[in-house]
Amino acid sequence: MRGSREGLLLGVALDVVFGDPRRGHPVAAFGQVAGWLERRMYGDSRARGVLYTGVLVGGAAGVGVLLEAVTRRPVARVAVTAAATWAVLGGTSLGREGRAMARALEEGDLEGARGRLSHLCARDPSGLDEAELARATVESVAENTSDAAVAPLVWGLVGGVPGLLAYRAANTLDAMVGYRSPRYEKFGWAAARLDDALNWVPARVTGLLVVACSGGRAWRVFRRDGALHPSPNAGRCEAAFAGALGVRLGGVNAYGGRVEARPEMGDGRAPEVVDVRRAVRLSAAVTLLAGVLAGVKR
Repeated sequence: MRGSREGLLLGVALDVVFGDPRRGHPVAAFGQVAGWLERRMYGDSRARGVLYTGVLVGGAAGVGVLLEAVTRRPVARVAVTAAATWAVLGGTSLGREGRAMARALEEGDLEGARGRLSHLCARDPSGLDEAELARATVESVAENTSDAAVAPLVWGLVGGVPGLLAYRAANTLDAMVGYRSPRYEKFGWAAARLDDALNWVPARVTGLLVVACSGGRAWRVFRRDGALHPSPNAGRCEAAFAGALGVRLGGVNAYGGRVEARPEMGDGRAPEVVDVRRAVRLSAAVTLLAGVLAGVKR
């Protein structure tokens, strides 16, 4: 059974009004379970990682199947879908973090901004100046617009509550174990590849939604530069944002001692502090458009 469109739209509205719950967030609870299971299953092998990822993502999907099985009435199905959508969406929290970064940078509080960057991405903030912090924030807002808002709605449409929960489980595991570090190079391989696969379509949908909100310049950069990024998905989002905002994204990034030199995307100037709030507003517009489209009856 496919997702309840009314439930998805209501879930988006709940996220806009309430944001993430301050305590007892289901995603945080899942992260605790994942951490507990990692301590018991970890091994420096892909096979262990495949089993670990399969158990957790399959378990999340199974919970969704059970919830749909016990809520066959339309009103109950809408309510459960709305609750699940609210639990897995992060668009409002993303905007809140982006605005917090903007305030810190506007006030010249570089240490505060460096301290908050970990809320948005895994980039090493030490030594980043105002311009680099602004770029990191704009890039993170762009990528996370797909991860936190558009992708859950896509998978909710495709797979209902099981799709919502399975996607968020896979995305959370990628954030926990999917990075290329000595510990997770093999164990996190399955989580990273699964997240790439699940985000392939949503990332491109996000790029098109940015174009719909912004116009032709976003489309040109999206088409031309989207494939330059080492990630098969993040580049589509970042390129579209670069075109929409008229800025140039990409460059040298540091991740826990590992340095990556990424191609530049876009033709404009380097991002400035003012562009952080512009990126947050664009992300909100894309999220709203995605929610409306998800709720429209065919």
